[in-house]
Order: sequence, then structure tokens, then C-alpha cells
Amino acid sequence: MAYDHTLFRAAVDRRRFLAGSAALGAGVLTMGIPRLARADSPPLLVTSIRSLSNPYHAVWKVGADAFAKQMGLEHVTLVTEGNSEKGISDINAMIAKTNGHMVLNVDPNNTPDARPIVEACAKAGVFVVTWWNKPADLHPWDFNPHYISHIEFDGTSSGAYIAEELFKAMGGTGGFVAIGGIISDSASIDRRRGMLAALKKNPKITLLDWQTGEWQSQKAFDITSSWLTRFGPKIKGIWAANDDMGTGALEALRSQGLAGQIPVVGIDGIKAAVEAVKAGEFACTVSSDPYWQGGIGLSMGLEAAQGKFDPSKEPKLHREFNASTVKITSANVDAYIKTQVDTHPQIDWTNLWDRVASPITYS
Repeated sequence: MAYDHTLFRAAVDRRRFLAGSAALGAGVLTMGIPRLARADSPPLLVTSIRSLSNPYHAVWKVGADAFAKQMGLEHVTLVTEGNSEKGISDINAMIAKTNGHMVLNVDPNNTPDARPIVEACAKAGVFVVTWWNKPADLHPWDFNPHYISHIEFDGTSSGAYIAEELFKAMGGTGGFVAIGGIISDSASIDRRRGMLAALKKNPKITLLDWQTGEWQSQKAFDITSSWLTRFGPKIKGIWAANDDMGTGALEALRSQGLAGQIPVVGIDGIKAAVEAVKAGEFACTVSSDPYWQGGIGLSMGLEAAQGKFDPSKEPKLHREFNASTVKITSANVDAYIKTQVDTHPQIDWTNLWDRVASPITYS
């Protein structure tokens, strides 16, 4: 059965869907959606992310598509557009449509979303990998074997690192402003915690204000423009919890001729941020390699579905971990651009655990 390789839109009435979704585990969901019979054919590869307007998730999809092409399999991308209900509903609809004959690589829109997604996958026999967001009491080994892994990147250390780099670029003194992500998002919480920890170690640095930009460039642009009017020359640096917001802040600086005079930092390693590091407008960024993320989660699901390994027999460090990152500054930006930006290296998608960095700890 062929699928649209771009974006799946559930062609069902949402209220009717929600009313019937409780029956999904028993296989009684009837919505007029054609189901895929389980057969010898490979499962459908499914990705669920927030938005393709976000450069980070756009590269994630590129990696997912590349893996699917390499495997000769079909791939569908679902987008939440920041709506948790839509994200969960679209995943459940796809489970129903495929009769569970799929694997899922998902970045839940919000922390609580992970539980209903994982529960639905486990009931339907779908192998799933989650990223970034999940409740602290939800673990892959509680849903063996189908919940393969939960993967994050140490947001506390990344938030602290970019803050320290910002403070150095500021000369170790002065005021800065900070733009956070979605308040309930675990990555946003951890990165802010790291920034505040670095601030405590630098008594000559002052946090002038912190506001949430909800991971969005335009909101960061508006917030920064307001700050430039409010604080003027008191602003000596801008800390952003992700690069999309950081580049939004940079555009606000550019509009007032201040780019390169007030350093900006962010996280994700998107192309615009990396180029800003090279131009001297960003002090640094941190890449979690969304291209790799897009493919490796699908690879884990596919290999588990094919019986190549049993997730329940893997050590806990493979089930729930922080993956490695790359710190990008003026010292290594040229090499990074040469090897990573626009020319993604050949990845061994079967090397499932090569970027395990540390266990996830919950505070």
C-alpha cells in the first residue's frame, strides 16, 4: 500500500476519533480508515516531530528520508505544529491505519504526551523511540519490548556551556537577556537550569530578563526588539535556548545595526547559527545532529521489528541515555561546515549505540 511521503493528515473527525480511541488496544477502532494487514512486508517508517518550519526538525526529516531511501522503504512524517492533541491523535490514527504494522520515531510535543503515545504503541505492537520529552517516571523497560529507547542530550550542561561562552564573549561582565523554550518542555527546563548555574559562578554578570520564546524565531525577534528598546546599551549578550530563537534575536540585532556587537548563543547547530558563528555574530552553538536523530530512531525500530535484537535484553544505558553533542565555536566552525553542513556524512545506521554519552538523571 503506497503512502504520501510528505505529511499525513488524518482524514477523520477529531471528536469522533477521540471518542473511539480507547478501543484502539482491543483493535475495535472503526473510523473507515483502511488498515494494513500484518504480513511479510516491512513495516511503515513513521516520524512525528513538531514543525518543518523549524530548521532543526526540517533537518531531522532529511535524515529520516535518507534512511528510508537507503532501506528502500516508505516513510511518513507527521507534524504536531505545537498541538499536543493533534500529535497524539495523528499517531493513533496512523496506528489504526497500519494495523500497528509500523515503527515510530517521535519527538513528543510536550512532556506528558509521551505516556499516551508509548501506551498506544505498546498495545498495538509498534516499536517506538522517543526523544527529549517524557515524564521522569516513564521508562522503556516498563513497556518491554516495544518501547525501545528514550534519548536526550544533556540540556543542563549545554545550557551552562553556551552561557559560559557568552560570558567570555562579553568580557566577563555586564548584563544579558535570555530566551527560553516552552516552559514545560524538559529540554527548556534543563537548559535554563544550566544557564542559571553558570550565572551563579559569574558574579559580575547580570541577568536583565528572561522570557519564553516557545522555540520560535518570530517570537524571539519580537522579544528581542522589545528588550533593545527597554534596556538599550545595557544588553551585552543574548542567551537563547535554541538556535531558531537565537537567529530570531540576531535578526532583531541586524535590524538595528548591532549584529556582531552583541554576541548571541544557541543550541541545535542549525545552518543559520553555524554561519553566524563563522561571521562572528554567534559566540557558539551546540549540535545534537538532527540528521542522525532522524535516521537512527527509525533504524532502532526497524531492527527490533525485524528481530535483529531484543530491546528488553539491552542494558538500561541503551534504553535511556543522553547522546553526544558537538560544540561549535570560531575555533572549529570551518571544519564543521566542511564536514557537516549541506554534505551530511555517510552514517552507519546499524550502529545503534555509538553515540551514548551518559545516563539520564532526573532531579
